[in-house]
Amino acid sequence: MQELELNFEGIEQRPLKAFTEKAYLDYSMYVILDRALPQLADGLKPVQRRIIYAMSELGLSATSKHKKSARTVGDVIGKYHPHGDSACYEAMVHMAQDFSYRYPIVDGQGNWGSTDDPKSFAAMRYTEARLRSYSQLLLSELGQGTVDWTPNFDGTLDEPVLLPARLPNVLLNGASGIAVGMATDVPPHNLREVAAACIHLLDDPEASVRDLCKHVKGPDFPMGAEIVTPKADLRQIYETGGGSFRARAVYEIEDGEIVVTALPYQVSGSKVLEQVAAQMRAKKLPMVEDLRDESDHEQPTRLVITPRSSRVDVEQLMTHLFATTDLERSYRVNMNVIGLDGRPRVMSLKALLAEWLEFRQATVRRRLDWRLGKVTARLHVLDGLLVAYLNLDEVIRIVRTEDEPKPVLMKRFELSDIQAEAILETKLRHLARLEEMKIRGEQAELATERDSLEKTLASKARLRKLVRTELERDVEMFGDERRTRIVERAAAQAIDETELVASEPVTVVLSKAGWVRAAKGHDIDPSQLSYKTGDGFEAAARGRSTQQAVFLDSTGRTYGLPAHGLPGARGQGEPLSGRLDPPDGASFPAVMLGEPADRWLLACDGGQGFVARLESLYARNRAGKAVFNLPQNARMLPASPVPETGEALVCAVNSEGRLLAFPIADLPEMEKGRGNLIFGVPGKKARNRAELMTAVAVVGEGGKLAVLCGDRRMTLSWKDLDNYRGERGQRGAVLPRGWRKVDQLQAE
Repeated sequence: MQELELNFEGIEQRPLKAFTEKAYLDYSMYVILDRALPQLADGLKPVQRRIIYAMSELGLSATSKHKKSARTVGDVIGKYHPHGDSACYEAMVHMAQDFSYRYPIVDGQGNWGSTDDPKSFAAMRYTEARLRSYSQLLLSELGQGTVDWTPNFDGTLDEPVLLPARLPNVLLNGASGIAVGMATDVPPHNLREVAAACIHLLDDPEASVRDLCKHVKGPDFPMGAEIVTPKADLRQIYETGGGSFRARAVYEIEDGEIVVTALPYQVSGSKVLEQVAAQMRAKKLPMVEDLRDESDHEQPTRLVITPRSSRVDVEQLMTHLFATTDLERSYRVNMNVIGLDGRPRVMSLKALLAEWLEFRQATVRRRLDWRLGKVTARLHVLDGLLVAYLNLDEVIRIVRTEDEPKPVLMKRFELSDIQAEAILETKLRHLARLEEMKIRGEQAELATERDSLEKTLASKARLRKLVRTELERDVEMFGDERRTRIVERAAAQAIDETELVASEPVTVVLSKAGWVRAAKGHDIDPSQLSYKTGDGFEAAARGRSTQQAVFLDSTGRTYGLPAHGLPGARGQGEPLSGRLDPPDGASFPAVMLGEPADRWLLACDGGQGFVARLESLYARNRAGKAVFNLPQNARMLPASPVPETGEALVCAVNSEGRLLAFPIADLPEMEKGRGNLIFGVPGKKARNRAELMTAVAVVGEGGKLAVLCGDRRMTLSWKDLDNYRGERGQRGAVLPRGWRKVDQLQAE
């Protein structure tokens, strides 16, 4: 062991590392054992135990009058728990809330919070409290030698180390807490089921968790609802002591309206309404017309959802709400408690109940030992009193004549000090023949009780039978029906976002600076919209609001955004860079909109291209996906839709005014890559980028091609395109003079 060094002033010195390690370890153990984790024996944390004990010492039983909560809190923090009054009061409030505790221990009068806001309780100077009758399960055997006692923080009073719980309260009311390096989450359970499992384990100590789960069906929450996790998964939780399960709200149909009558544990009804209302404001719940809260004192939970029409699929709607709101929640289970050996550990259902039964049998044994001592002591006193009554005249003579009658009595009748003292304490009114008969009757009763106690203490079977009998009696007094149904249901599935959006025609408009907007309808002229100074129209695509808009940047990457989520056309839109993460310096030359199976021609100014299905261009992340493998220094051209039926021609024009038309079938259909050569460019000019493909379009059979040169427009018919037909990869024919600086090609 390292010796401590003392300097010349007598101050203790130690390494900072050793000091901090010990300080943190001490703090950790304090938080684990004295604050965050419950004891297996009584299921309480120290502050809860001290509150219950202090209230019992104040005489606040279930039959007494309520007293101000401030008085209880004052006693607790002044005598047993030297911590903050607000934290102590909050722990007291938690034990009084019937929506937090399955079996509340404190009976509160006043504002003790609500399910919508459990911490909305009034200050302790306003509320009043007393214990509920359930507290007798924790306190009734306290003064019968059943538990150990320890001095309080200042050594002036004693407090119980544990409370002699007659039922496993740790399972009945559950517990939650976060310590240092560990946590606990024990859900509440039904008293009848837990007691039945205890009795089963008393009768058959070798019973498995599967056997116990025939009694303990699952957690039982105070506000009802239903658990939708499969029973096999629940059994796995009880076998390992950890896991998770799902609880779901309960609803009914009344006059075509959906009425939620029970919410999952610790779920706020107002928060659920906010979540549903937020979806309605975002136009993600078009099938819901109205929403209101009709909860009151008689019906603590009554949330009404009004569908837009009788044709709405209620089951599908509720499944969506279960998946997207707190109407369904997942709960973590971690049955980490402090065992009888004082060490925290995660326990299975069987291990927990077996150890609690061990505690309960030890408690009953200590109670019987204490009672046996009391009975034996009383019988000893009665034996002395009987001697006195049988020799009453002699006793009176000794008392009258002797200065110290006590030793004389002890010597004359061979009495003990306790017996002699009892004789001398006897009042004159009791010196009658009738009292002798009472003594003999009491002796007979106590002798019978002593024999019964000794037999029970000597037999493990009789002790187990007594524990079982007491469990059954407590079940009759405090047991109730299960509130939370266990119903195995399919996992909740949110409705596809596109199904929640009304299908309307839209035109997605893209500007040269990369700003995007979606206008309703297809009859809009994008070039006539207002744009920011220095900006202008770049591309547009027509489709439906339920479709995915695909944006193509100049580096060959594609990005996807839902069309209904784009800003409207009343303003100038939003920059795509706010929703996407394109490479630095990239621009957006094209936007595509249509059905997933639609085909589009992708091409670059280097002359290469291929046909791709729109669904292969969808990207789910902001960074998009690489689709086109660009040659060095090349840039993407606007994409062109490919007609679904009939013959179609690829029409491409280069920077020297040459136009080439060839069948679209000559280009491959790919998901990504570079494709084939569309427009032939001499090698030297291609390397120097002296000659580029400047525009491309796909013209359907019988269609027309518009050639745009600045503000001028020339239209070529299907027959006119014969003059420019050739094979893929050729350089095409020269356009008429004055039409060789082509800005754009449009299929009509």
